[in-house]
Amino acid sequence: MPLGLEDKKAIVAEVSETAGQALSVVVANSRGVDVGAMTALRKKARDNGVQLRVVRNTLARRALQGTSWECLNETFVGPSLLAFSLEHPGAGARLLRDFAREQPKFEVKALAYEGELIDAKDIDRLASLPTYDEAIAKLMSVMKEASAGKLVRTLAALRDQKQEEEAA
Repeated sequence: MPLGLEDKKAIVAEVSETAGQALSVVVANSRGVDVGAMTALRKKARDNGVQLRVVRNTLARRALQGTSWECLNETFVGPSLLAFSLEHPGAGARLLRDFAREQPKFEVKALAYEGELIDAKDIDRLASLPTYDEAIAKLMSVMKEASAGKLVRTLAALRDQKQEEEAA
């Protein structure tokens, strides 16, 4: 059933609004993937703060026009699934990378982060970004190691000072 002009305008407005909130965007081709697998992917996406949209290419180009995601326009060839990461920049990339490993017919076309187009083969660059909790844990471990190292150096200096005093 063909879309009317008002329906198209609504889709463009909705996708444009989502794009304005997104931290990163991944474009993929889901042709050939069965409905059950796509339903499971959509559920995982909702759980991870990723919004999936299948949009006609011309509407997607129009919706992303004037945004930092305009660099993706050249990738809108054939069926396109858009994954907008709303909570963490690497969430969509991580989700679709893992899904592509399970589904050989699923293909990641390209992704964008902060207005930069990233080739699909470099998906790990974005997917490997640590989550907020992981980053805090790494920071805390570094701080803990630094403070422990300082304590060890202080104790060693005290020991050396006492040995010098005893020798004198």
